[in-house]
Amino acid sequence: MKPLSAVAGAEGFILSHARLHAPPLVPEVNLYLASEMMTLWGETESADAARASRLGNLPPPYWAFAWAGGQALARYVLDHPAEVVGKTVLDFGTGSGLVAIAAALAGAHYVAATDLDPIALTATRLNAEANNVPVEALGHDLIGSDRCWDVIVAGDMCYEQPLAGRLIAWLRANAKTGTRVLLGDPGRNYSPDSGVLRLATYCVPTTLELEDRKIRETSVYLLLGD
Repeated sequence: MKPLSAVAGAEGFILSHARLHAPPLVPEVNLYLASEMMTLWGETESADAARASRLGNLPPPYWAFAWAGGQALARYVLDHPAEVVGKTVLDFGTGSGLVAIAAALAGAHYVAATDLDPIALTATRLNAEANNVPVEALGHDLIGSDRCWDVIVAGDMCYEQPLAGRLIAWLRANAKTGTRVLLGDPGRNYSPDSGVLRLATYCVPTTLELEDRKIRETSVYLLLGD
């Protein structure tokens, strides 16, 4: 049997565990999201030998939930289309593809979404198709690359220190060369506390299954290059 990273296997897994829903802050977008998040999370962490041999190792299903940072960033992009219209946009750590889809809906010239989880990339493609917008899914680590983008967006990516440190340094380097870098963050532990300009703040409905509160105050920031 093909590994889960194969397109057909990933599609089947997503379609059997998620249904199309509109995130509460972004009703314009439909995404394949898990209704029973903890059930899905438990399945991905299961050590059951039969499942492991059939599906391979499953990464955490970050793609199956519309995280607060991504919702705030998508809302901001849709409400401020001048940020992306006619521009090339990279959605870093896309997860469900929410912010990439919002950028495409807002009129971006070209949108790419990157994630190291192959299931997330398949979810992003399915979600883009469901919203009838073009998004290119990229499955490799772009940190350190010198490819030029007009805009880079990153939602809820500062939850882990090693990744946040590498990512923010690379994003600042891009900002210094003229890329507009937008972060959506609900106050994660490793979000930058300097060199940012707050652009907007939203109260984002969340779930107690994955967060410690029902509403997270979440801000969109412009990351500065100096």
